Amino acid sequence: MGANYREADTARSKAEFVSKIGDCLKEADETLYWLELLSDEQVVAPKRLAPLLQEANELVSIFVTTSKSAKGE
Repeated sequence: MGANYREADTARSKAEFVSKIGDCLKEADETLYWLELLSDEQVVAPKRLAPLLQEANELVSIFVTTSKSAKGE
């Protein structure tokens, strides 16, 4: 996710920026999925994962908003 964001930050065009932010969103959502799975299956105590789940949700929201804004939606 971090590497994709760095690429978005140095995008050469709006289209490239939108594409790279889309990659960030996909990675953030995938991370959220795995964290939820770890929590649901109690591989890691849900209490320990709570801050990571919150941050992952926030990142998904940020990337959704950034993507929509960049597209003019």
